[in-house]
Amino acid sequence: QVQLVESGGGLVQAGGSLRLSCAASGNIFSVNAMGWYRRTPGKQRELVATMTSGGLTNYADSVKGRFTISRDNGKNTVYLQMNSLKPEDTAVYFCKLVRYSGYRPLDDYWGQGTQVTVSS
Repeated sequence: QVQLVESGGGLVQAGGSLRLSCAASGNIFSVNAMGWYRRTPGKQRELVATMTSGGLTNYADSVKGRFTISRDNGKNTVYLQMNSLKPEDTAVYFCKLVRYSGYRPLDDYWGQGTQVTVSS
């Protein structure tokens, strides 16, 4: 089993910054991908950014140049540095971990979510 614990959400003014953290514990496998997704009321959960254990990253177009994903594999923790925040970034942000067996995704786990609110 895998547990994900998120932290770092909160309220910030437009143009401000926040950093989210997600610490994974349990049998996470050495080959995995960790990332962030977000959900706003009435919308489906959408990808924000992901990063593999090998360092490959993927970003949503809407956050490129403003958000940076990073991870500390020794601490099994992924971070999301969010700069130049906009009101439309307001959402519940979820951490996700995908375990791989070789190149094949095996299963995935989600955190409980953390609220990010950006005021105009």
